[in-house]
Amino acid sequence: MKGIKTILGALAAASLLFSVNATAQENNNRDENGKIVRGAYETNKAFDNTFIGIAGGVNSVVPSVRAPKNWGNIGLAVDVNFGKWWTPAIGMRLGYHGLWDNAKIAFQNPALAANTRFGFHYAHADFLWNISNSIAGYKETRFWNFVPYATMGVLDVCSGVNPFKKGAKNNLEYAAGAGLLNVLRLGKRVNLTIDLMALVGRGAAYTNGAGKFLILPSATAGLQFNLGKTNFDRHSTITPVVIPVPFTTEQYNALKDKVAALEKENAALKNKVAALEKEVAPLRNLVNGQTYLYENGTFTAVDVKAGAPVSIYFDLGSAKISAREKAHLEYFTNNIATADTKVEVNGYADKATGSAKTNQALSEKRAKAVVDLLKKAGMPESNIECKANGGVDIFNTPAYKNRVVTIEVK
Repeated sequence: MKGIKTILGALAAASLLFSVNATAQENNNRDENGKIVRGAYETNKAFDNTFIGIAGGVNSVVPSVRAPKNWGNIGLAVDVNFGKWWTPAIGMRLGYHGLWDNAKIAFQNPALAANTRFGFHYAHADFLWNISNSIAGYKETRFWNFVPYATMGVLDVCSGVNPFKKGAKNNLEYAAGAGLLNVLRLGKRVNLTIDLMALVGRGAAYTNGAGKFLILPSATAGLQFNLGKTNFDRHSTITPVVIPVPFTTEQYNALKDKVAALEKENAALKNKVAALEKEVAPLRNLVNGQTYLYENGTFTAVDVKAGAPVSIYFDLGSAKISAREKAHLEYFTNNIATADTKVEVNGYADKATGSAKTNQALSEKRAKAVVDLLKKAGMPESNIECKANGGVDIFNTPAYKNRVVTIEVK
């Protein structure tokens, strides 16, 4: 028993080692950037990527702690199966495994003699996972593919090797397990297989005094023959070229005339753009906000000063600037005055009303109100000259025009 465990363990370790090495050596399943390509793949037909396998080997029994220790003799095993790969990574197979096994203990059925070999027949379905193609990408010519699988089916423990022999005692039980299928490529149609499997069955079906479950390991080696198409094709990323129906002569001539008209229109637009470019060229270096004099195709920067004083009018006896007059003042600061503009502010009162002393004070207040707004608008105080002229009669009639503050650009 210890010998079969050692053999199975060594085969499993060797298959894993060789599969990992073979996977690491793959380099034809990558794109131009070295990235592994995993599909997508075109759907294969019913008999594409199918295979049949035959193999021979050994099977045995691993007893539970409750079973006698003299279990474990080796029996002969054969494998016959048929399978299909649906994708490079996922497949399924149906098959038969077994022949006989040996035991040194009586069976549950009293009619079975102790210390004799018994028939061991397992009809099963296996679900295959090609881990090499999943991790390293599909490659038809890979030498070693590492394929774990899950298995389930019906296990017959029979009093003889032939379960159909007259008088044979059959005990049918469901069984399940897992396996490791190693596929070594010998050619396009032929592979070498090493199959390691362990089934779990109900212990009471086989021997007296057994535990709840028994493990039934096996190891087989054989050949696998590939049928139908043996590879998978990736979906093409190239869009097929659509060839239009040929034009008639009339359609061709009409399109030709239309193209000629569009080319003529395009040439006229190009000439118009060139003319506009030439016209705009002198304007490219003009400074926004600067005033220019244009003569004979040449722009000359000039300083423009206000032609007449700006007048801010007040109500009788008031130094408060109305909303309308504030608008006049804002227009001056936004459109005429600059940071370098120097101004003279003159405040006035109506001579016809009030005393000279009152009018002098009122003209000072009115001038100061205007200066405060100019400073608030950003004009430096050093650029403002302020004068209060008291009551005057500068505009003659009407008298309200004398209630004013004038702003004159120097």
